[in-house]
Amino acid sequence: MLLERIYDEDLSQASYFIGCQSQSVALVVDPRRDIQVYLDIAAHHGMTITAVTETHIHADFLSGTRELAAATGATAYVSGEGGEDWTYGFDAELLHDRDTIQLGNITVAARHTPGHTPEHLSYLVTDGAFTDEPGYYLTGDFVFSGDLGRPDLLDEAAGMQDTRFEGAKQLFASLKSAFLTLPDHVQVFPGHGAGSACGKALGALPSTTVGYERKFAWWATYLERDDEQGFIDELLDGQPDAHAYFARMKRQNKQGPAILGRRPTPGVVGVEELTRGLKDGTYALIDTRPVDQVHAGTVPGALSIPSLGKAATHIAWAFDPESDDAHLVVLAESAEDAAEYGDHFVRVGVDSLTGYVTSLDGLPTTVPAVVSPADLQALRTKDSTALLLDVRNRSEHADGTITGAEQLSAGKVLFHQDDLPDPGAGRLITFCQSGLRNSVAAAALRRAGHDVVELEGSYAGWSQWTAQQHDLATTGEDAR
Repeated sequence: MLLERIYDEDLSQASYFIGCQSQSVALVVDPRRDIQVYLDIAAHHGMTITAVTETHIHADFLSGTRELAAATGATAYVSGEGGEDWTYGFDAELLHDRDTIQLGNITVAARHTPGHTPEHLSYLVTDGAFTDEPGYYLTGDFVFSGDLGRPDLLDEAAGMQDTRFEGAKQLFASLKSAFLTLPDHVQVFPGHGAGSACGKALGALPSTTVGYERKFAWWATYLERDDEQGFIDELLDGQPDAHAYFARMKRQNKQGPAILGRRPTPGVVGVEELTRGLKDGTYALIDTRPVDQVHAGTVPGALSIPSLGKAATHIAWAFDPESDDAHLVVLAESAEDAAEYGDHFVRVGVDSLTGYVTSLDGLPTTVPAVVSPADLQALRTKDSTALLLDVRNRSEHADGTITGAEQLSAGKVLFHQDDLPDPGAGRLITFCQSGLRNSVAAAALRRAGHDVVELEGSYAGWSQWTAQQHDLATTGEDAR
């Protein structure tokens, strides 16, 4: 048996390639939408992808199940559990609890494990060449290394009411009936790792075992004592912000993501064409340089995506393809580099990258407004109506922030503008921890028409400056 984990550091998301080497057939579980990686693995091992499936209706990325099935002719399988409200809107074979997919000597058995979502499936894998007992468990967003899938996303992202409590009860029951009944040696391969917003304390280890989680996971003592209420209370406490784009992912994944087919390589966009397009709104520029270079000068209205490694996450914060039909042009060194940004973008359903430029030469430029920590108080005194906005997560904000700051995470600001002054009605002074997330959020808000000033160095810079002032004051030196 071949089992390969394909991990996307951008979205902290894992998909799996399972192949029977004797029959040269394979199954892919939870594929992302840029599917070449799976085609390459299949070609490398001389295998044919005959089946593709997913664990649930995802919220954090756009599924590649339809894309991969269309490209390979593989049979698509999705959950048939969860009831009518959780029925997929595209043609696929439905899997119910204990249904199986056969891959030569390998048996993949679906287990209904609701909690994170009502329709959630996990997959028990048996390598029949060695044994008739399962040895591997692909748990999706059910069990992570050291944590569990959060049951509150339907409330946070899908606009539902109080589903978190029933979801938490379902997770408790799923652990009892579908996880802890397994032998300790069964290896667990989760759908996410550290950094994902699908849980609050995910470990970075790529896998774990039933026995390890049974003994050491935070939830283990609650299950041992059969303490459902204690489990629910701890599970729901301190869950991180859910990004606003999760709601779009839920809708599109349920309906069925559009099939992209072969995507054209981005082409160079001329300066005159881009300038006209920026003016009339048919183009939007993605500035991919580091934050300090953006602060030295960028194109008016440009979005800031300062890290290719987080390009999917950040474009989903900064651009809404459901309300914005601009074609995206990325600042990149080559067509290949631009295409790599496109790969990241389509993972979150941003499919409108059409071209690239290699420099900003000849384009209109502006210098984004910033304020130093030393001048922050003077600016707030001068403009008493300015809103000081902390775009970190609510848990970071709760641990300490600048006096008077309100919180709205960078993943929500573009989509929750009703919580902000109307464009032109008030200034925003924004900060995150180091400045990177703030650059993404501030640029998106500027493009939406807001007057934004970024705090130089963000909260870390302000904290350092404040500590220096305190040290100077305690030694009797002039703080200025």
